[in-house]
This record gives sequence, C-alpha cells and structure tokens, in this order.
Amino acid sequence: MSSVVDTLIEMGFSKERAELAVNRTGGNDVQIAMDWLLSHEEELATPVLAPASIEAPQNVNETGSTDDKVTSEVPEAAPLAKSIQCDDCGKLFKTNEEVEFHASKSGHEHFSESTEEKKPLTEEEKKEQLAKIEAKLRQRRLEREAREKEEALLKEKIRIKSGKELLEAKKKHDELEMKKIVEQRKREKEEERLARQRVKEQIEQDKLARKAKFSGGSNIEVTSPPLAKPAIPKASAANYSEVKLQIRLPNGTALTQTFGAKEPLSAVRLYVEMHRKDADGPFNLMTTFPRK
Repeated sequence: MSSVVDTLIEMGFSKERAELAVNRTGGNDVQIAMDWLLSHEEELATPVLAPASIEAPQNVNETGSTDDKVTSEVPEAAPLAKSIQCDDCGKLFKTNEEVEFHASKSGHEHFSESTEEKKPLTEEEKKEQLAKIEAKLRQRRLEREAREKEEALLKEKIRIKSGKELLEAKKKHDELEMKKIVEQRKREKEEERLARQRVKEQIEQDKLARKAKFSGGSNIEVTSPPLAKPAIPKASAANYSEVKLQIRLPNGTALTQTFGAKEPLSAVRLYVEMHRKDADGPFNLMTTFPRK
C-alpha cells in the first residue's frame, strides 16, 4: 500500500488524499486510486479560507437594554476568497497542497487570494489530465527500465571483468607453479648428477688406493727369467694413445694386454697380480732393452 501512496504523492496528490484514495479503493492499483481521486475532486475540494462574518456592534445604555438606533456604521463584509491565484502564470488552485505542489514544480513564488472560483474539471479536461498522468507514468517506467538496464549492463561488465581478472590470476598462479616444478626437477637432476659423480670419484679413489696398496709390497726380487718384450718399432711422428704389452711370467707363460699410453706402471703391475696363474708373492718388473 505504501508504494501506491508514494506514487500518488509523486504525481502531485497530497498525502491525505492519496491515503484516502488507497483506503477507499483497497490500495492495490495506482490507476484505480488515481481514477477515484479525479472523479471525487469536487467532493475533496475545501475552501482555502473560511468566510468571516462581521456583526455590527449594538449600543448598550446604562440600564443594560439595547438601543434601537445604531450609533456606528457597520463596515461592509470583505469579498470571500474562493481560490488562490499564481501571479506568475495566472493558474487557480483550490487547496494549499495544490499551491505547494505547483510552486515546487514551477518555481513560482508569488500567489494571492482570488474571488474567482476554480471551475470543476470537465470530462474532456479529466481525460486530458488522466492522459498526462498516464504519460508521466509511462515516462517514469521507461526511465526506470532504462536505469535498470544500465545497472544490469554495468553489473555484467563488472562480472566479466572480475572473471577475466580471476582467470588471469589463475593463469599466473599455474605458470608460477609450473615454473617451480621445472626448477625443482632441474635441481633434482643436478643433485643426481653430482651424486653419481661423487660415486664415480669414490670408486676411482678406491681403485687408486687398491693399486697403491698392491704396489707397496716387499722389494724382494722375483727370480724369474727376464721379461721378453716385443721389439719396439721405430718412433714416428704419430701420437699414439694406446700401447700393447706382453709380460712373460716365471713359469714361461705370457700375458698380453693393451694399456693407455698415459697409464702408470702400477696399472701394469696390478694387472699382472690379478691375472697371473703361476704363483702368488711379490715380484718385480724388468725389461732387457733398453737398460737404464
């Protein structure tokens, strides 16, 4: 009901008339309440100023009786004001509410009492006023729909922008997570490589330690025939990276193996210790040519 009253007040009706129309019509429809107000306008109209009656004073004598002769003239009664006129535009109004509404809408400030009575609206005028009100209602509805459409469009833009920002943030987060995973895998691979390298170095150190251990035995010479070595070909300008040695053992058997050109003599000694079949014990390596 309050929404119907507010709409009628916005259309120019006073609060009292709007509430009365809502109570009389049930308060469900603005159009019905507005039609009721227009059809009962004459009944609701009240004079702005109440008529003021001026009585002629009576002369009272000393005995308290009234004198038949009037000692003073009775002033003429002032003309009765039947409406209020806007001095700026000349429109007539019946009630103060209409005056206030007109002043608020037009900005006019000069009003005066008028003896001219505002004529009731004819059927054509009522229809015209009703058409104006309906047009105003349609205009307000269109403005409200346009405003709601604009607000919905703005909300949709905000939603799309928020969705894009959310997707962008998620994309950046995924990229950072992927980058972290790639860096973690690189670190793991590097750690594995370093671990394998340490193992290889440890194995190499163990080999060198075993070689040093086996090469550090007694200096007792092994009585064995001199080791026969193949004839060394004439040196040439070529740079060889490998050398093939034949080692003859005391029992007459021979061991043949290819070694790197830069491998130490201890590697040959270790090979002999691991592959000799004649006997165990310390021995010395020697060659018949060239002697040093």
